[in-house]
Amino acid sequence: MDTPPANTAPSPVPAHVAIIMDGNGRWARQRGQPRHKGHRRGAQSVKDTVKACIRHRVGHLTLFAFSSENWKRPPREVGLLMELLLSAISDEIRELADNGVRLRFIGERDAVPANVRRAMAAAEARTATNAKLILTIAISYGGRWDITQAARQLARQAAAGALVAEEITEQAFAARIATADMPAPDLFIRTGGERRISNFLLWQLA
Repeated sequence: MDTPPANTAPSPVPAHVAIIMDGNGRWARQRGQPRHKGHRRGAQSVKDTVKACIRHRVGHLTLFAFSSENWKRPPREVGLLMELLLSAISDEIRELADNGVRLRFIGERDAVPANVRRAMAAAEARTATNAKLILTIAISYGGRWDITQAARQLARQAAAGALVAEEITEQAFAARIATADMPAPDLFIRTGGERRISNFLLWQLA
């Protein structure tokens, strides 16, 4: 019997890749290095991932960089992470802009230090017209926060008489989450070996 020809058709490219960046601290510990060394190595992995998404024409890349729960970490580590984020924005924004990447941030911004918020806003403004890749960074983000803030918006509108209970549908709710203008992730990756969602894009990953 003849062997059927192998399927050589290319695999579909995901429209939206979502990644929990986990395991940086363990990577450093296994090598006898301080945790911040692992975070810096993780930053290099982000650059590689962004380049790969551009090369393969992925439309959206969402990275879980700092969760709502991460504020409970030791203050020194939190400070180092905020410094790393600030330096990453400063160092990479020109290359991102030149390569057609639009940078966006989602999460509870009020909890983020003012200097980091200013850098985030400036980066978003600088890349606002780019469309080759939408790079969304989740900072001070939690899926429960996202669902709660969407519910709060609906509650305010209902209280103001702008909508009635019957108009609170899945579609109405989805229109108020942080990624409302993006397709749902069709590829979810967690680095580091764990198999948990960890309060990341709960509504979107359902």
